[in-house]
Amino acid sequence: MLLAVLSDIHANYQALRTAVDLAEQRGAEQLVSLGDVVGYGPDPSACLDLVRAEFVANILGNHDAAVATGDGLDVLPPDGQAAATVHQTLLSADQRDWLASLPLVRTAYDATFVHAAPLHPERWPRLSSFGHVRSQFDAFETPLCFVGHSHKPAVVSDTIGVLRVRRGHRFLVDVGSVGQPRDRDPRLSFALFDTDAFTVEIVRAHYDHARTTVRVRELGLPAALGDRLRRGV
Repeated sequence: MLLAVLSDIHANYQALRTAVDLAEQRGAEQLVSLGDVVGYGPDPSACLDLVRAEFVANILGNHDAAVATGDGLDVLPPDGQAAATVHQTLLSADQRDWLASLPLVRTAYDATFVHAAPLHPERWPRLSSFGHVRSQFDAFETPLCFVGHSHKPAVVSDTIGVLRVRRGHRFLVDVGSVGQPRDRDPRLSFALFDTDAFTVEIVRAHYDHARTTVRVRELGLPAALGDRLRRGV
């Protein structure tokens, strides 16, 4: 099976629609979201509806929790707090309840799926050091663990010198961000996981970020949330 693993959509419908279409063109049979469907962007409802309709598995992200329940809202950056507050008014009670019901971790396809990290996922840690990354391998038992949250795609092995996903090793794979890349590359990012061949490909693609920027301004969100999409920061 070819599985598309997406994360950090952040209410960017233009990027999400492009990513889903590309994944299906590449032969993806199922779609998984690692969370943060909402937050930051201008189209939370449209993104949520698409994910609910077409994705087979969904994980709770910290922005999802903030919008759904208010949990963690106060620790988001100012622009994130502003967007989350707006999103609370744009989503229906049913949509917020669905977000609140999502799990922190799910295991399937011989892989673990989590938003930020498998070790203390409820704390939404940022894997900012080598030691912190290495400690994550003790927190999952599957050969693969897919994460998002950093908005920067990366692959880390439990074996020094092994850079590409292959059998016989274990890997932590950050799939990057669909809706708000932060690695100075404005192209959306997601992963394709071939469960039979045991391979992972990070896919990058352009989308109409200018249209999303216009929507950010139309909604009255902080202009920086649209401007940063062009620079990938």
